[in-house]
Amino acid sequence: MDDFGVYVVLGVNDAPLKLLCANGSAQFSVAVPQSSQQVVLFSRGRWGDRVCVNAELNDADRVPITIGKLTPYNRCLTWEQWEEESWTEGVMLTVSLEGGHLAKGDMMNLDLTLSMKEYTPESAVAPPPVREGKRKRGQTGEDDEEENRGKENTCPIDVVSSFSEKSTPLRKVRGQSRGGQTRLFLQSEGQEGAALTPQNTPPPRGKGRPTKTPTTQTAPLVNPSGRWGQSLCPIDPQTAILIGGQGSRMQFCKDPMWKLCTEDMSWVPAETLAEGPTPEARIGHTATYDPDSKRIFVFGGSKNKKWFNDVHILDTQSWKWSTVEAQGKVPPLAYHSCSMFRGELFVLGGVFPRPHPEPDGCSDSLYIFDPHLSIWYQPIVTGDKPAPRSGHSACVTQGKIYVFGGWDTPLCFNDMYMLDLGLMEFSSVQTNGSPPSPRSWHGCVLLSDSTFVVHGGYNGNQALNDTFTFNTDTNTWTELVHPQLSVPRAGHSIITMALANQNLSFEDDGKERNSDRNPKTLLVFGGGDNEGNFYSDLTTLTVAELLDQN
Repeated sequence: MDDFGVYVVLGVNDAPLKLLCANGSAQFSVAVPQSSQQVVLFSRGRWGDRVCVNAELNDADRVPITIGKLTPYNRCLTWEQWEEESWTEGVMLTVSLEGGHLAKGDMMNLDLTLSMKEYTPESAVAPPPVREGKRKRGQTGEDDEEENRGKENTCPIDVVSSFSEKSTPLRKVRGQSRGGQTRLFLQSEGQEGAALTPQNTPPPRGKGRPTKTPTTQTAPLVNPSGRWGQSLCPIDPQTAILIGGQGSRMQFCKDPMWKLCTEDMSWVPAETLAEGPTPEARIGHTATYDPDSKRIFVFGGSKNKKWFNDVHILDTQSWKWSTVEAQGKVPPLAYHSCSMFRGELFVLGGVFPRPHPEPDGCSDSLYIFDPHLSIWYQPIVTGDKPAPRSGHSACVTQGKIYVFGGWDTPLCFNDMYMLDLGLMEFSSVQTNGSPPSPRSWHGCVLLSDSTFVVHGGYNGNQALNDTFTFNTDTNTWTELVHPQLSVPRAGHSIITMALANQNLSFEDDGKERNSDRNPKTLLVFGGGDNEGNFYSDLTTLTVAELLDQN
């Protein structure tokens, strides 16, 4: 007997309300009473071949407030009113099932209004407890301008600007007077910001709130939605994992996790592939792969007014998520850098929250996480360390971490610092050639043991499309021009992979000959252009093309 069901509890004195059952509709909507302070959604019974249950809280204008997803491994979600600033009268909860054999019928959108049922029913039972460790995933609309005053170092995309698109305020570079807050991607009024590629970007739409088509059954996504602030983490020559991100109207992506298969450059939704509690929706986090333990470490990030200092681990062999109960102290951080060196995570800089009305601050501290002991500690570091910053990049090569760029309102940087991991000593790098202009949220990745590339970013006024390489042997910048890297973007992901379908040269013993010269491919994904567009395209080019210009 199929006893599967999805239930919601809308108040502490209310009995669970059954929304979906084995023989019912695959979609259902219910009104959330304005007096409700918490919504608890959970499943009961055997899932069988059902994939997931999508849940969405919408306001009176059908604009999503927050979203979530039940899976066979995450069977409970909870939302609280204080977490969602736009939770007002007219909120609707809609749930829909993917997979399984529910009677889908014509997918009628059945709205059940419960405004008259705010009394305690005679058969009321206490709501089921939320299972510890299960995480909800959410998204919200824009914060009010008043609430964001003084938050100088929050991510600019979280700030509602009073300027029009044509008068985006400039962020000042080092040495200029302190200016106003800017936002990373200014959303034109009326733009929906759908997943775009640079080739099919539509012209701006007219003013007014876009209408929302009644919910119907749609085909599964075959590619990630457009986003910025995500992480893309290669785990082997065939696979990279995409985690998190934020798209149009500052809404967190409903498809937060994907697996990229490089054999045919295809995407596979990966949220339901792994067991255990997945990380809550976020941007500005880092995802770092340890090739020895074959695990991905997700740290930090932010979601609306939440800041994270949690560590989530994805074991790529067992495909299980776990959370770390770490010892030691590390502040909540977002837009930091995280580098793996000899099995430890080196976290530098980032934005951290400070109590209102103080503006949020940038960090100049270095924190190290030891996964073997599950402990955070701060090393003793000497030398000339970089100024506080966030949105910078960090590359590890030859026992050193090279730190470039970033911002700390109102300053935007283009300086270079190096941390010697043997001496634990910082030093300012005196570079040759013409350096990149000041920027943050750029892409940066190693091309070889002595060369890394910097692409795009944001300078306080616009997204950038220029490309530079830096040679660590000669400390020289070189500007490159490549037609596939001509689209302005910031908050994007850049990785390199030695793709499995490339012909590698092997010695008789089976080992790769001269691994540093093995053919590699550069992959660029996502980001935004500060014009309201968020990309979902995947650009590929060989690393040799870039090194030949160096």
